Amino acid sequence: MRILATTLLAILIAPTTIAQQAKPIVYVLSTGGTIAGSGSSATDLSNYKPGAILGEQLVKAVPQISQIADVRVEQIVNVRSSDLTIGNWLTLAKRINTILKETPAVAGFVVTSGTNTLEETSYFLHLTVRSDRPVVLVGAMRPATAISADGPLNLLNAVKTAIAPESRGKGGLIVLNDEINAARDTMKTNTLRVETFRAPELGILGYVDEDRVSYYRSTTRRHTLNSEFDVTNLTTLPKVTVLYSYIEPDTTLIEAAIKSGAKGIVFAGTGNGTLSIFEANVVKEINAMPAASRPALVRSSRVGNGRVTPTAEFDAMNIVPSDTLTPQKARILLMLALTRTTDLKELRRIFSEY
Repeated sequence: MRILATTLLAILIAPTTIAQQAKPIVYVLSTGGTIAGSGSSATDLSNYKPGAILGEQLVKAVPQISQIADVRVEQIVNVRSSDLTIGNWLTLAKRINTILKETPAVAGFVVTSGTNTLEETSYFLHLTVRSDRPVVLVGAMRPATAISADGPLNLLNAVKTAIAPESRGKGGLIVLNDEINAARDTMKTNTLRVETFRAPELGILGYVDEDRVSYYRSTTRRHTLNSEFDVTNLTTLPKVTVLYSYIEPDTTLIEAAIKSGAKGIVFAGTGNGTLSIFEANVVKEINAMPAASRPALVRSSRVGNGRVTPTAEFDAMNIVPSDTLTPQKARILLMLALTRTTDLKELRRIFSEY
């Protein structure tokens, strides 16, 4: 009789205990942005204050999250994403890497961010988090106070993605509008629409639906666990400037970038990363500078799609092609690359592998 009672008690207790133990740990690191924005009315979709709501409040506003995960929230900063700094990036990457050491059971991470520079933050973490655990960037195109605010469902879907076993090893992820995109390949493509994040040619990775997280492809370039970049002891990154190409460009901006201490320059060139004759003439002058004071040069494109490929003309000018990286992401990779090397051959290797 005592054995039967003990067995029945164990059966009654076990499901609750197992359910409690089974909840995966997710850290939500909040940085502000529209997802944490507050307007004066429910129809105020443009003139609102980004970063007005704390991460704890965002999570509590979606009670369904606590049903699927043990969420631990930390407020890193609370600003619009246009005001984030490289220091904020380093803080995020270091904190995530520290949590991975202190809490090895952590299933994944969600970083809430404004959408303006979300793709850049995601790519930086894609290169500097040394783990296969998913790091999911999430934001919203409408403030939390708006009619049909998209933030709550985006946040729930981001947590679902972070705890999904299928998300491991896929690098930095971006989740908005029920879609999962790759940090490397994705950019903001619309100023206001909720379907703004796109990888126009390479496509989305998958979907987050009510029943499951579904993947259909993954990025093949090096990232996270296989990345060679270590920011543990870094307090800043080498200065890299992006310069936009157009008809008869102002080449004094190239000279100004060098004088201001730029260690690298990314050209947002026309077409296949093409530089005008005016820019090319200045580059020839740069190549005549002593190697120690010469900035590293990278060619990207203002087009937004397609590869920037090697060409005899620009290879001879010691300019590294960026492959499919947008100018802003080429800048991030160059900054990190310059923490390791200034060797042209090595820079070419890095841009071909990442």
